[in-house]
Amino acid sequence: MSENFRTFETTLAGRPLVVEMGKMAQLASSACLIRYGETAILCSVTASDKPREGVDFFPMSVDYEEKLYAVGRIPGSFQRRESRPSEKAILTSRVIDRPIRPLFPKDMRNDVTVVCTVMSVDPDCAPETTAMIGASVAIATSPIPWDGPISGVVVGMVDGQFVINPTAEQEKRSEMHVTVASTADLVAMIEAGANEIDNDTMFDAIMAGHEANQQIVNFINDIVKEVGKPKFEFTSNDPDPEMYEAVKDFCIEDVRYALDTDDKRIRDERLRPVYDAMHAKFDEVYPEQIAKLDECLYKLQKYVVRRWLLDDGKRVDGRGINDIRPLSAEVDLLPRVHGSGMFTRGQTQVLTTVTLGSARDRQLLDGLDDETDKRYMHHYNFPSYSVGETKPSRGPGRREIGHGALAERALVPVLPSEEEFPYTMRLVSEVLSSNGSTSQASICGSTLALMAAGVPIKAPVAGISCGLVTEGDRFMTMVDIQGLEDFFGDMDFKVGGTKKGITAIQMDLKVHGLTPAIIREALDKTYTARCYILDEVMLKAIPEVRTELSKYAPKMLSTKIDVDKIGGVIGKGGKVIQQIQAECECTITVEEDGTVSILATDIDNARRALQVIETIAKDPEIGAIYKGKVTRLMDFGAFVEIAPGKEGLVHVSRLDLKRVERVADVVSVGDTIAVMVTEIDEQGRLNLSRKDAIIKMEGLNPADYAEAPRAPRREGGNFRRGEGRGPRR
Repeated sequence: MSENFRTFETTLAGRPLVVEMGKMAQLASSACLIRYGETAILCSVTASDKPREGVDFFPMSVDYEEKLYAVGRIPGSFQRRESRPSEKAILTSRVIDRPIRPLFPKDMRNDVTVVCTVMSVDPDCAPETTAMIGASVAIATSPIPWDGPISGVVVGMVDGQFVINPTAEQEKRSEMHVTVASTADLVAMIEAGANEIDNDTMFDAIMAGHEANQQIVNFINDIVKEVGKPKFEFTSNDPDPEMYEAVKDFCIEDVRYALDTDDKRIRDERLRPVYDAMHAKFDEVYPEQIAKLDECLYKLQKYVVRRWLLDDGKRVDGRGINDIRPLSAEVDLLPRVHGSGMFTRGQTQVLTTVTLGSARDRQLLDGLDDETDKRYMHHYNFPSYSVGETKPSRGPGRREIGHGALAERALVPVLPSEEEFPYTMRLVSEVLSSNGSTSQASICGSTLALMAAGVPIKAPVAGISCGLVTEGDRFMTMVDIQGLEDFFGDMDFKVGGTKKGITAIQMDLKVHGLTPAIIREALDKTYTARCYILDEVMLKAIPEVRTELSKYAPKMLSTKIDVDKIGGVIGKGGKVIQQIQAECECTITVEEDGTVSILATDIDNARRALQVIETIAKDPEIGAIYKGKVTRLMDFGAFVEIAPGKEGLVHVSRLDLKRVERVADVVSVGDTIAVMVTEIDEQGRLNLSRKDAIIKMEGLNPADYAEAPRAPRREGGNFRRGEGRGPRR
């Protein structure tokens, strides 16, 4: 064991938190093994010696790696090894990235890689926040310049009381799941899902998390004092002040003119000649720093926008600080989908579709927790044309996955239970045009689509974002930020919720953190804005959930059968259930507890399949009417199969309301007819009647169709034996 091995211990929410330094991954810039209960995660950070050339951003990557051996499972993939990260791993990487990124120097271009490898999982000690704390320890003790540390906890609410880092059992009963990351003084990140929690309760929960974080921040600072390494010097990527001032003097009026419009296309058109003029003027003056001229112009745009906001209360599109861009909402844009809704806010436009499916359409999960599948999926697509760019599609990136998860989290609390609405639901948000807050527009579009599809949600949900500009102790928040205010501002505080309360929060920051006053103001402004969006726009487009599904949507019926009858419904090798599905043109799912779900585009087909299944699983009842298939014709009647393996005889005298001379005059093999069970003999054989079924279904008077008994046929003075029944199968 290394002579530099050190162990540091504390407690968090009553459970031991242990950090081991110097034992593992000694070639990284810094690494630690962090243990929380029986959860163990190796967190490492590595920085390149030299800055990366040709980039205008800080090149950091955060990878949260789930290893299924951590929960004693073998991966379900064909190769039986972990491949690409799961969506949950990607979302956790983003949650770790967001609070640590703003604390690095903005002008540093050295590559930094943070890797959190989950090696053991205790269900009561969440690996996500454990990894965040471990990453903070690794970076804080490394030689990489950083203004941390941070800490992160989850705040739950069980029986009206806040719980820090709830256990697995408490999570099931919690009304919220709020991840709060903090520095020593400020709230650095918020990620929340909640069951319509009011602003006051949410604010108190955030503050409770912030308070809990202070203990861990102090703990990490003590570790840094013991084993922290001196920070290295880096080459700043900031342009020379002289160059920036020269560009500013030359371009500032043109930049003000270019930015002063509510149309992103006009703004981009106006900026192109400004860039051309700047390069024509300064490329020869600064031949060694041409790449930094664009950085100067970027900083100048940021300067203009922020000065307008802080000094003049002016927004680039002329709106007031608390004004929302023009809004519109539509439903039923796509005729063949199960539900569609489009929400437009200024030049941001999102179209969301709903697809309904059966239980077999659930998404299967192969992660570290107990969740094995989910019935509600929200996917978000951000094509290049939405921002006027020309890039080929390469599938969803981390940003798209994160935005889809945010919209999903916002809608989950208002979804109907599976018992009430046993469908699998997939929503897809297509961003058609983007000028800020597309994730929040996707929440609004999703509500419209769900209501149009006839999904009985408990309440409509809207989403809105709040921006921030700070300067020293001064700050200003503004509601419904567009792209430019997001690029040049300090915060994107996204809140989704109903009129009753919050269902989701995601906060992105470019500064070190927020004060309680900023958080309080952001919550209040977003509540007012989303109530306006709901009342004045969304509910005017579709006032309430539709009571019927689209004619193109599958219709679902369900029943529950005894578990010991499941084998009879499925049949040997699946023969019976396949036969039912083929004949009734439906999809049938049978759960282990005996729940049977039937999905068919035609409701009559679903009802027919339901009747067949219930006939198999339950004994036929005298007086009950079934639809069956004619399997054989005899002189004395027709045999009808009302369910696989259950067949009965319709005597010729019970085939029709009128007298029947020949069975073939009324039915043929393969016909589907309605029959009533009139008798079940001692051997379980069924006697059926088409005549009685017709009388009952059409509400006729049986006395009007009573028939005198037929004279028995004689042959040689005796009745013919066996004439009335025939062989049984």
